[in-house]
Amino acid sequence: MQFLSTKLTAQVATGIILGIFVLIPFHALLTVWIGSAAGSYDATRLWKELLIVVLSLLVLYLLVKSRRDSRPVHTRSLFWIIASYSALHLLWGIVAILYNEVNTTALGYALVVNLRFLVFFVVCWVVAGHRNVLFAHWQAFLLVPALLVVIFGLLQAFVLPADILRHVGYGQDTISPYQTVDQKPEYMRVQSTLRGANPLGAYLVVVVTALLVLLIRKGKLWSKREQVGVGACLISALVVLGSTYSRSAYIGMIIATVTACWLLLGSYKARRVLLIGMVFVALSGTVAVAVLRHNDVFQNTFFHTDEHSGSPRSSNEDRLSALKGGLGDVAKEPLGRGPGTAGPASQHNDHPARIAENYYIQIGQEVGWIGMVLFIVIVVSVLRELWTRRTEILPIVLLASFAGISVINLFWHAWTDDSVSLVWWGLAGIALAILEGDETH
Repeated sequence: MQFLSTKLTAQVATGIILGIFVLIPFHALLTVWIGSAAGSYDATRLWKELLIVVLSLLVLYLLVKSRRDSRPVHTRSLFWIIASYSALHLLWGIVAILYNEVNTTALGYALVVNLRFLVFFVVCWVVAGHRNVLFAHWQAFLLVPALLVVIFGLLQAFVLPADILRHVGYGQDTISPYQTVDQKPEYMRVQSTLRGANPLGAYLVVVVTALLVLLIRKGKLWSKREQVGVGACLISALVVLGSTYSRSAYIGMIIATVTACWLLLGSYKARRVLLIGMVFVALSGTVAVAVLRHNDVFQNTFFHTDEHSGSPRSSNEDRLSALKGGLGDVAKEPLGRGPGTAGPASQHNDHPARIAENYYIQIGQEVGWIGMVLFIVIVVSVLRELWTRRTEILPIVLLASFAGISVINLFWHAWTDDSVSLVWWGLAGIALAILEGDETH
């Protein structure tokens, strides 16, 4: 790679990063379509991981050839904490293999889904320090693909047949072409181009938060047509989010919205009004639950079951049972059993899968209390850096949407979904790099 200049290396890396951002919302659709046609679905799914490996090599070259990446001590410490967390996964993975707790397939899957978004975060952080094009155009490469996702979601909700995705390879061996609430066809859950309704809901939390913050923060500077256009996109995205019937996304969106408003409000008086409004909404919601608790639509939308349920067991019961089992595992096994022994990766293991329906518990099941602490330190460090930059729009979007997604991770393994994790953590890397006070940017 000696023939590559630092500038050219950064340009190539920037192009790859932009490609990942643009394509990742369509990852599920494209890989099922292409993989089914080529007969190699599993291999096709690894395109983004292969690109991240290439990016890692380019970034390593940049770090060796350039001194511009020297950063304050607290930022460098974040890098080493991520490295320690990754090393813990590798070490615990080797131990798990030796003790036959995990097979190589499950271990490989776990290492990919647990670490890829952190590697992508570091890659974006370094590359954005060389090329400000990533920060300058983040709105475009986030919102333009999202608009296509929303449009297809609206078509799914109101126009297209429920099994339309079956025609491009969706099915038993890939991804289900559609999902329903409590096995009721009249409650079809929109999934658009993502892996399912819950991933779509979590992804839209980031998108809706960005649209909302932009509209509030910059709306006065726009023409009437621009305001109407962004407002229409915001409403459309909310309609699609509602059509996912994802309760975790509903809660996450509420929390993200409140957090965004709190960050955007500058005065104590305004924040007090917001707090009073939150209390009023909470009380109103409690009353609504009491009044509508026997309404079939309300029950299916928010409880995912009703008295006419045909399911032998409620999803709520399954979720609660999984949560109790996961907490018991973490309490009894403080060191964890190793990557691949819990979460989605454990479905590829030789032992019974352990799905806690909670990302944080999954980390504890796999890499123990030490891994949980390291992950929390990583998260807190990133949020602290974003907080110091909260005068800018992108950090506000990331802080608010993280508040929502962090709650979503209490109900399912959101960070294991590539579209959600790579988008949020990639944007976070860009925000930290470009807003560190480097005058060259």
